[in-house]
Amino acid sequence: MKWRACRLGDVLTLKRGHDLPSDSRRDGEVPVVSSSGITGYHSEAKAEAPGVVTGRYGTLGEVFYLERDYWPLNTALYVVDFKGTHPKFAAYLLKVVLRDYQSDKAAVPGVDRNVLHELKVRCPERESQEAIASILSAYDDLIENNRRRMALLEESARLLYREWFDRLRFPGHEHARIVGGLPEGWRRMPLGEITTKIGSGATPRGGEASYFSEGIPLIRSLNVYDDRFDDEGLAFIGEDQAAALANVTVESRDILLNITGASVARCCMAPERYLPARVNQHVMIIRVDAAEASPFFVHAAINSDERKRQLLSYAQKGSTREALTKEMMAAFEITLPSSTIMQQFGESAATSFLQRENLALQNQKLKAARDLLLPRLMSGEITV
Repeated sequence: MKWRACRLGDVLTLKRGHDLPSDSRRDGEVPVVSSSGITGYHSEAKAEAPGVVTGRYGTLGEVFYLERDYWPLNTALYVVDFKGTHPKFAAYLLKVVLRDYQSDKAAVPGVDRNVLHELKVRCPERESQEAIASILSAYDDLIENNRRRMALLEESARLLYREWFDRLRFPGHEHARIVGGLPEGWRRMPLGEITTKIGSGATPRGGEASYFSEGIPLIRSLNVYDDRFDDEGLAFIGEDQAAALANVTVESRDILLNITGASVARCCMAPERYLPARVNQHVMIIRVDAAEASPFFVHAAINSDERKRQLLSYAQKGSTREALTKEMMAAFEITLPSSTIMQQFGESAATSFLQRENLALQNQKLKAARDLLLPRLMSGEITV
């Protein structure tokens, strides 16, 4: 394999993205790409596929590859000329370049394309580029396939809840008697009466400066989405810090709820793969008493459309900012079905959750293997 030393600008040309205010967007299928990836869709494309996009400021170091025409936003840089370079190889090369660029600068307020163009890189001939891109793409394709499967499982659980508990088409609904506006055996209960814990955590002393690259996970609001836990940005703390937060240790089947800010009311099940973990002050633990209710049913109920609207309404009543309090959540009512129906739903939701956990764990391993290979393939240490 022959490698040549050159500048990044000899391999590709980057250009700043284009403005597109939210109120100027029209419904369409063209991805709108920012420094953090696809953030919406528009009816018009500004760049042709294949596309390689990275952040100009904001989220730095991420590189996104697109296989259809797109609109790169002004927070991003995108490749306008591959100069004969294999597009996917160019994406992986840029990823390595940015990783090294950031490691050389403790705080990078932004990325200057002119500076990037002058950075020294090594590049093999086209055939080797294609081989390297093929190896790394195999990992990314598996990761993306797992993500799609996880999304389908999430949607399936949501649809089952809507069918059984919003539309009341649960098993045996044809023969159910309605008593007091509810099917017989159903009841409205405040969370405080069916839980053993409702409470939020705290930020360790020293804040983000005290976080580590490994240790005991500290879950923050940026990790909690509706029905989904996002690994990106997960923080880790040491044993001493974790001991100080022992009263907010996350346990299996805990429900995590964001209680402040723009992400208020987002809610997911605690990820088994990161237990035991801790939560900071923006995340609340809701621990359901399994003798009273199914944690998976309670989680689905909190995330249902009607209850979500109710939570958001409560949060906006705060005097200074959107917030949910322990008292609000203890008094928050959900409708519990009969024990038989709840058990059936809980078993189905638990199966879906564990399948998603397994897929997420597979993705962790795939990413680790890909990230280990990436610099070695791109440096020529491993030949193809």
